[in-house]
Formats: sequence, structure tokens, C-alpha cells
Amino acid sequence: MVDVQKLKDIIDGSDNIVFFGGAGVSTASNIPDFRSADGLYSGKSHTKYTPEEMLSHDFFISHTEEFFNFYKTKMIYKDAKPNEAHKYLARLEKEGKLKAVITQNIDGLHQMAGSQKVLELHGSVHRNYCMKCGKFFNLDYIINSEGIPKCDKCHGIVKPDVVLYQESLDYDILQEAINYIRNADVLIVGGTSLSVYPAAGLVNYYRGDKLVLVNKTPTPYDGRANLIYYENIAELFSKL
Repeated sequence: MVDVQKLKDIIDGSDNIVFFGGAGVSTASNIPDFRSADGLYSGKSHTKYTPEEMLSHDFFISHTEEFFNFYKTKMIYKDAKPNEAHKYLARLEKEGKLKAVITQNIDGLHQMAGSQKVLELHGSVHRNYCMKCGKFFNLDYIINSEGIPKCDKCHGIVKPDVVLYQESLDYDILQEAINYIRNADVLIVGGTSLSVYPAAGLVNYYRGDKLVLVNKTPTPYDGRANLIYYENIAELFSKL
């Protein structure tokens, strides 16, 4: 039986909590985790390229149609619904306790659950832009397009607003995330192996003494944590 009382006490005693999450937050919504044993990277694909290669900027430019085939089948989960973790965080924000959700996920489930302040480090599948004229397109436009999505105004390629390998994170979002973490009383890190940089390095900006880690497997930051749960975060949060 997992003892959640310590976590409850920490949350009850603070109104300046920041949550920093990764793929493990969405696995309970049936979106595969990139790096876990049954995740995207362990799947057998019918191509000579690795998922990292196919999700790179170079591949997007040089093999655009193949990129979109992979992106549409492996990165978009339109029917996914928020799970207990998303809902609990939205509730904490409503209660004035949680200041921000910082996420490495691109699925938009935090917003769907009702969270207002969400910093998406890696972008979102719900935002797509024409590379030529900048026109905005929603997710359905990408899903319903044949082959390479083209702008209905200027016929430029419509690129998802997600950060691909070889691309840098949005500087303003990164700075805002750092500020929230630096000023947080409680930092809860969940569903991330803390192995993807620069995002993982954000934990280093936390200056408090209430660092809570929730992940199914150990992370490089376990030694710094004040409280650790090796649990599925949706299951853990459902007990709070």
C-alpha cells in the first residue's frame, strides 16, 4: 500500500506548487511513452529509420511525406482523454495551489482537463502553421490532409508546432518555465525519466526543499528528491 499522506501534507501546506511532467503523465490516457519498454522507441517499424531520425528537422525537410506518415500514425491520439493526473492538477490550480504545469507532452490533455497555465516545452499537435504565409491550422486539418498537408491559401507546407530533434525549444517558454520552478515552494516532477535535455535540466533551477519525484523507474535526480514514488502518476494522484 502506497503511503500518500506525506505528499498530501506537502500539497496541503503550500499554495505555490509547480508541476513538471513528461510522457508518463499521458500513458494512462493510452498514449505510449517514448522511452519505456512498451513505448514508441521499442516498437518495430517497417522502415530503416529510427523514430529519432524520423522526428528530426532534417528528416522533415528531406523526407516530408514519410515524416507525415509517421507523425499521423504514431504522434497523434485524437481520441485520448485526460486521466486522473491531468484532472487532479487542474483541480489544484482551481484551488489556487498550483501555479503552473510545465509539460514535455504535445497532446494538449492538460488544457482539456481544465488547466489554464500550461507551458508546453515541446509544442502541441493542436497548433500547425503554414511555413510560407504563417496561417494557422487545427489538428483536424493535418489528420484529414492527404500526404503532405498544404496551406489552402498559398500551398505552402503546413508544419506542426512541435519541437523536432535538432530544433531548439522556444526561448520565452523556457525562460517562463525556469522562473516558475525557481520561485516554487513545492516542485512535483512526474512521469518523466529526466533524461531528455534541455528539459530535464530545469529541475536544477529549483531552490526549495520539497522536491517530489513520481516515476515508474529511477531517475538521475532521485538523490536530490525529498520524496519519491515509483508509481504510475495517474494511479497515485487518484488516491489524493
